[in-house]
Amino acid sequence: MGRWPERLWIVRHGESAGNVARDAADARGAERIELATRDVDIVLSDRGQEQARALGNWFARCEAVDRPDIILASPYARACTTAALFRDAGGAATADTAICVDERLREKEFGILDGLTVTGVAAVYPDQAEFRRLLGKFYHRPPGGESWCDVIFRLRSLLDTVALHHAGQRVMIVAHQVVVLCLRYVIENMTEEQILAIDRAGDVANASITEYRLETGDDGNEGLVLSRYNAVPHLDAAAPQAFTAEPDRTGGVRG
Repeated sequence: MGRWPERLWIVRHGESAGNVARDAADARGAERIELATRDVDIVLSDRGQEQARALGNWFARCEAVDRPDIILASPYARACTTAALFRDAGGAATADTAICVDERLREKEFGILDGLTVTGVAAVYPDQAEFRRLLGKFYHRPPGGESWCDVIFRLRSLLDTVALHHAGQRVMIVAHQVVVLCLRYVIENMTEEQILAIDRAGDVANASITEYRLETGDDGNEGLVLSRYNAVPHLDAAAPQAFTAEPDRTGGVRG
């Protein structure tokens, strides 16, 4: 048996109440996002639930061999609910397909910047805004938080677990925007410049699909090959209001 899954889908969670609150704060020019709960406990919005069900319905129309037989999810409520709604809509190989929560898939931690908008970071922590400008998002680690490199470090460990326990299986990961991008960085052996160029080119849409297939190269070695990125065919086929793409912003952005 090889070391990679036969198929790997990486899905960003559906739209969350945090996404909605952040957009409202930005529209007002506010310094803080109005949320009364921990980031880990933020739930899906009504539209986010529709997106998760649309994703499950779309997969349900595929043969069982084209659906995941294991789901790994971030422990954050918005990711766990996305995974559960997806499975309940028939998106997994079976109705009792396991959803395994793994803390290494959690959202990037923003530390002292959590809950602040771009305006808020500049106003409350101008030194951190300047550090981020100088270092760039890949390396900047706010006090108490993580850089992209920190996220990548834990995702390398996560992929080792996937290789050990799920080689040859069809695996779906449900997580967050930065996690989607950082997994691409690791799987495709990218440079900082390459992954940040992808990030600048467009945002990871809520409930979007990034898919890899196991292929054998000319050298005889097996590896995961990207077949689609940030795809939303299930949302295009659903009601137009089901689609959202969250813009990337500096600050304590909940992805």
